[in-house]
Amino acid sequence: MTVTGRGRAGTTLDLPVGSLPPQAQSLRDEVVAFLADELRIGGFTPRCDAWMSAADPAFTRRLAGRGWVGMTVPGLYGGHGRSPLERFVVAEELLAAGAPVAAHWIADRQMAPSILRLGTEEQKHRYLPAIARGECFFAIGMSEPDAGSDLAAVRTRAREVPGGWEVTGTKLWSTGAHLAHAIVLLARTDPAEGSRHAGLSQFVVDLPWPGVTVRPIRTVDGEHHFNEVVLDAAVLPSDALLGTRGAGWEQVTAELAHERSGPERLLSTMPLLVAWADALEKDGAGPAARREVGRLLARAWTVRQMSLAVATALADGRSPAVTAALVKDLGSRFEGDVVETVRRLRRAPVRRGAADGVERLLRDGLLHSPAFTLRGGANEILRSVVAGHLGVR
Repeated sequence: MTVTGRGRAGTTLDLPVGSLPPQAQSLRDEVVAFLADELRIGGFTPRCDAWMSAADPAFTRRLAGRGWVGMTVPGLYGGHGRSPLERFVVAEELLAAGAPVAAHWIADRQMAPSILRLGTEEQKHRYLPAIARGECFFAIGMSEPDAGSDLAAVRTRAREVPGGWEVTGTKLWSTGAHLAHAIVLLARTDPAEGSRHAGLSQFVVDLPWPGVTVRPIRTVDGEHHFNEVVLDAAVLPSDALLGTRGAGWEQVTAELAHERSGPERLLSTMPLLVAWADALEKDGAGPAARREVGRLLARAWTVRQMSLAVATALADGRSPAVTAALVKDLGSRFEGDVVETVRRLRRAPVRRGAADGVERLLRDGLLHSPAFTLRGGANEILRSVVAGHLGVR
């Protein structure tokens, strides 16, 4: 019952590469070999949900040294000038291996493309080379205490003052803000005339910064990934504005296509599925377990092809926000179903201090799965986005 075709090195499903570029397979082989070496020397321990919860700056720098961070950033700005589809291949392998990529993930996934598209030349030269070197991590300041998936309800205010902007407000669930060197904020700069989406703008705030306090939010597993970020009349320089004043909603919508559609929306629990399938093959699986593995793999294939389609669209310069919303909905539900299926068929209690591979990964999955359908926009909200696009009321 081979799932990966590559043993335990942490690779993705053995799927056809579809519309991936010809060099994708050799690149995949490089990443697989690197991960096998890292596992052999104890460079990391595979984790479920590693892209959000497993931060290792030293591992990030090792990836950057191989050119696997800032891959899509042009050489002019210190990057490697590779395509989003090549980055997709690297991301698949890292995620399926459960590698500790959380430190740089947000900077590499969405802030580098956003700064490249919207930033001033000064912003591009300041942030992009550091991202590509694995030395600049970003957090996101979108959600607020009363504005989660409904971003148009943000209350954080930014008003012009001599020489810059004074910003006051509170952001919640800012992943990795305690490790980040900068955070991108969504704030209201102008009245919402005619539309709740009007009058919003984005800002890049270096961290630490006077008037900005980062407070930990500990999750049910006792770990610290999320943060509350409080801005108390923090004065930002004029050049902190990202893109166009008042165009924040359109900018964020384009940015979310990167956040919602990547392989992390279906591979967060792939290390668990691979470990479970390997254990079943070793111990001899019954027909029920084999049937469930096959069902999950078929779903993974389908969502993976959708995610790849979005990556192709992004590579072509399009912003497939609706398709990205679908990928996030289907992918995050799949991730949760992996956890529930393994829990149901394994029929053994999960210990908090579990050391066994499958049990430890299942523990991670159980503790993290409640957030899968919430982060990046609650699935219920995303379904309304899709329904609206289809004309369903």
